[in-house]
Amino acid sequence: MVLSGCDARDGLATIGRQDRPSEMSYRVTGTITVGKRPSGVAVDPSAHTVYVANSGDGTVSVIDTVSRTVKATITVADGPDAIAVDPVTHTVFVTAHWMRDNFVSVIDGSNNAVAATVPVGDSPHDLAVDPTTHLVYVTHFGGDTVSVIDGITHGVVDTLTVDKNVQGVAVDPDTNTVYVITEMFTTGRPITGVDQVSVIDGSTRSLVSTLPADSGPRAVAVDPETHSVYVANSTKSTVSVIDAATRTVTANVPVDNISQNPGLAVDPSTHTVYVTTHTLHAGNEFDDSVAVIDGTTRTITATVPVRKKSSNVAVDPETHIAYVTNPDDGTVSIIESVVG
Repeated sequence: MVLSGCDARDGLATIGRQDRPSEMSYRVTGTITVGKRPSGVAVDPSAHTVYVANSGDGTVSVIDTVSRTVKATITVADGPDAIAVDPVTHTVFVTAHWMRDNFVSVIDGSNNAVAATVPVGDSPHDLAVDPTTHLVYVTHFGGDTVSVIDGITHGVVDTLTVDKNVQGVAVDPDTNTVYVITEMFTTGRPITGVDQVSVIDGSTRSLVSTLPADSGPRAVAVDPETHSVYVANSTKSTVSVIDAATRTVTANVPVDNISQNPGLAVDPSTHTVYVTTHTLHAGNEFDDSVAVIDGTTRTITATVPVRKKSSNVAVDPETHIAYVTNPDDGTVSIIESVVG
């Protein structure tokens, strides 16, 4: 179902204090109703399809990006959360953890059917696909391992050990490099100064380096064109920029009120970064937005209001349209750039 138009909070982006003048504006151009409590979102550009993991009802919604309608609903294992697509094989991978069951569901995008259910370690949290090697990297929340799944045979082929309390994962397919972020806690609170990014050589499946991160890293994304790595830090409310060639942090971009569990995505065609923000006002009123960062100038160029409690974001690199999941009302917001 498509909800035509925008609600009172959806509209043209505002240009904030950290912005630079730009001819490009951003607008929420519509919302699509999906399943209960949508979480992860991923795009298959050539198939003109968006996949949404609905954590509240154990389904994946399949959206036709041309008609902006849900064309299929797929039942998967309970508790689907993160989702990723191999755009070469049109295969979709979804993490799920419920009670003692910890799986990655594999969906064949050609027929929208579950092709396999792969058991992995406890609490699969995030995952990323390398479309060149067809390997899938799965992090386990609170643990210190990354499961490696062969996306063709649908089996776990390796388990990598990194630091404790792993969070997000991202892949640079051009360099066969995997980036895993870890956030350290004590008595349920983050420890500042010890968070880091682990760098894994995908060809040898070995840890080759660790980089210091800003406080509270929760999400990571890669621009494979510039080989830049972006890390959303919820505690410090910054987005760190890492030069993959030198393995150094080259900038920390301040972003007001990054979400506690932020969505983060990169458009490699335009070098644009999207990160979700969440502000709680008096009376339990929420104000959620998506901050748009110019990866070249490392400045915020727009702040786009979306629905309450936005969760994750994904970008179509061909159309440059961003899709944001909204768990509270079971929708996906569509953000488009507008010239002028």
